Amino acid sequence: MADYKLYNMCMVYNKENNTILVQDKVADDGWGGITFPGGHIEFGESFIESAIREVKEETGLDVTDLEYAGIINYYNTDNSERWMCFLYKTNKYSGEMLNETEEGKVFWVNSDELLTMNLAPNMDKYLQLFFSDEHHEAFAKWNSNHTDELRII
Repeated sequence: MADYKLYNMCMVYNKENNTILVQDKVADDGWGGITFPGGHIEFGESFIESAIREVKEETGLDVTDLEYAGIINYYNTDNSERWMCFLYKTNKYSGEMLNETEEGKVFWVNSDELLTMNLAPNMDKYLQLFFSDEHHEAFAKWNSNHTDELRII
């Protein structure tokens, strides 16, 4: 029987000055580097509500009007474990931004600089989903050998 884990990630951006809010995530399980706020979807919580909560916890900002940006679908070929990460984006935010949380430092970057930064694993590929109108899914397989095949669909 498959085991499912649900996650979210949200890109907060400012169209006026071409910046994106990023988090320099502290590696807790081998996954660290520049990414967007996000995390686990709690039992009884909607996908969008969980993304709003995660952004608030990790950045201090309140976000609204989230737009669906895609899904990352991870499948473990050894044990049928499946992780699904729902992606959102918004330019509607308010509140006072935190500079750092236990998850890592939080700051704005120019979107043109993003690909030159120390991105979290596969984040360069995930960005295609946030910035594309034609791609909406990333599908990744992994196993005990830690091999990873990722396709953007």
